[in-house]
Amino acid sequence: MTLWVAVAATALGCYLLKLAGVSVPRRMLDQPAVRRSAALLPVALLAALVGVQTLSSGTRLVVDARLAGVAVAVVALLLRAPFIVVVALAALTAALVRLVF
Repeated sequence: MTLWVAVAATALGCYLLKLAGVSVPRRMLDQPAVRRSAALLPVALLAALVGVQTLSSGTRLVVDARLAGVAVAVVALLLRAPFIVVVALAALTAALVRLVF
């Protein structure tokens, strides 16, 4: 029963959050600072997610094959490689580093 209460509370919270998002007046969304922040926020959140998933294991800071894979992915992105190539190179690099070490 407690699980269903938590699921219902989470669903209600998500609905209210979405309702708050569409209830913001248009004039507030048209401000340049808000537009710039909204454009940069997903990039910052994804970068933080990649950093946490790459450099942590539980509660510890670790450096392992994942970091080599991300480094190769960054280089491939700077060279404007297609997304599937970036993913394949990162996975291959991480796998090779794990195989060797």
